[in-house]
Amino acid sequence: MIRDRGRIKWTSMMLPEHVKLLRDWAEADSYEKEKEMDEQKLEEMNHLLLTAMEEHQVVMVTHYRYRKHELIIGQIHYWDEFQQRLHIVDHFGEVHRVPLSSIVDVQMKE
Repeated sequence: MIRDRGRIKWTSMMLPEHVKLLRDWAEADSYEKEKEMDEQKLEEMNHLLLTAMEEHQVVMVTHYRYRKHELIIGQIHYWDEFQQRLHIVDHFGEVHRVPLSSIVDVQMKE
């Protein structure tokens, strides 16, 4: 039976700089691109956020952070007008401060 060591056998023939570049390239390849928003989608999200704040409903907010899209499920606790941030409290009680400019999608949780 052939006992192949996979990637291990090739790393000894590569310079450390090359290994680092390959790792960086693999990490950069997993980055997601930020979605562009149109005017109609922004109006719809604004309406959903206002309704959720008034009626204390649970929302699902998708936002772009650290080159990835993240999903937060919780209630909108506070709108910080000066810093343009939403304070969302999830079901664990943790407060997430989401900049309004990074929000990509808003949906009501049923």
